[in-house]
Amino acid sequence: MTNQKVFANTGKWNQKQRKEWARRLKADDAGLEVVHRDAAGIDVGNEMHYVAVPPDRDANAVQSFGCFTEDLRRMAQWLKQCGIRTVAMQSTGVYWIPVYDMLEAEGLEVYLVNARHTKNLPGRKSDVQESQWLMKLHTYGLLNNSYRPPSQVLVLRAYWRQRAEHVQGAAQSIQRMQKVLTEMNLQLANVISDISGVTGQAIIRAILAGERDPHELAKLRDFRIKASPEQIAKSLEGNWRRELLFLLGQHVEMLDAYQRRIAECDRELEAELKNWAARESGQQNPAAETVAGVERKEPESKARGRKNKKKSTANAPRFDLGSELQRINGVDLTKIDGIHVMAAQTVLSEVGYDLSRWKTEAHFVSWLGLCPNNEISGGRVLKRRTRHVVHPLATALRLAAWGLFRSQSYLGAQYRRLRTRLGAPKAITAMAAKLARLIYRMLKFGEEYVDKGMQYYEQKYRAQQIQFVQKKAAQLGLQVVEYKATA
Repeated sequence: MTNQKVFANTGKWNQKQRKEWARRLKADDAGLEVVHRDAAGIDVGNEMHYVAVPPDRDANAVQSFGCFTEDLRRMAQWLKQCGIRTVAMQSTGVYWIPVYDMLEAEGLEVYLVNARHTKNLPGRKSDVQESQWLMKLHTYGLLNNSYRPPSQVLVLRAYWRQRAEHVQGAAQSIQRMQKVLTEMNLQLANVISDISGVTGQAIIRAILAGERDPHELAKLRDFRIKASPEQIAKSLEGNWRRELLFLLGQHVEMLDAYQRRIAECDRELEAELKNWAARESGQQNPAAETVAGVERKEPESKARGRKNKKKSTANAPRFDLGSELQRINGVDLTKIDGIHVMAAQTVLSEVGYDLSRWKTEAHFVSWLGLCPNNEISGGRVLKRRTRHVVHPLATALRLAAWGLFRSQSYLGAQYRRLRTRLGAPKAITAMAAKLARLIYRMLKFGEEYVDKGMQYYEQKYRAQQIQFVQKKAAQLGLQVVEYKATA
């Protein structure tokens, strides 16, 4: 059994086994194979970083360094003087990022490890002991390195995450505007679908400009609004309290500020995407027909019309993001039902298009926390729950899976079947895992996704059920005869 497997199984050991293994690790000869001989451990903090090296490398094997750039340079130089080649540290907040960048720039191999993987054993209450513990675990190869995207992906991710925060802030401003309107008893949200649209914003800004006549305000109605001018005028009869008008004006200014910030992020995002080289489409995988399906193709005009209707989102960037993503990825991820340009951009900004870091699609799904984490004891499965993973890509895939409820496609039919049998939460997670597998296959093998259609899924499911009934009947010594209804 490898060292990684031994460490992973410590959660299933009893107290006696845990104490014995802890004693062996603390001993000079732990009885484990040394994987990283030139290893060090760093306990990352806000003001101080504690670094531990093997005792034979320096008389003072544990030293502390400040958080300033000069201190980080001294840390890197001291590690190189001690002959250290690889360093392990925990992902503590954002304090690890400057340390990681500095050590990587100095040519050291940095292992960014999950703090949960180092806390299975008791003890190590001080910073010095924590750094020594990390060094010992890393020496014996008991820590797994976390995924750190390439620098180009990190730049894209910074812009995209910042843009997402501005979009969320704009949504909160709209909600606060609606709250103030309700306090003023202006029931505008009950007659139009969105107060952030053309009609809603025109009316709200006219109110802030001093207009109080409901009929004059109703004349600002867009021709696409289904509500009549009389209904809109009726909803605009309320009170005009001064403090509420002040709050409404501030929320409108905040909305305008967020929209300007979003536009700035879009410009930076567009410029960054243009710096990415186009990726050549990969060779079609022989197993692609069983992966994505080529049974049914819609006419080009019909498919394009449905795609445009399905993929459009209100918060999407104003430039042609879909074309840029297809050029960079080499495949069009938006052909997958439920995946729109926003979700496709999240994929690129979180993991890029090179998924070779994950050996198989199962590893990729597990990394996202979308597969069951079986807890087995005594040969019995105690729990099958998924791991608690907070990741923007996993969240985007769950939202995409939730949007398949009314999709007239193969994936939509599969989601509705799972929702009926498992319930909505488990079905969403299962379909998010399905979408992750499709994305992995498309990006790694250059496959093109073609929808087989809802009818194909229903026929396939019916054949599976018939086969199951026939097998069960044969076990009971019976025979299934197909019933043909007479006219």
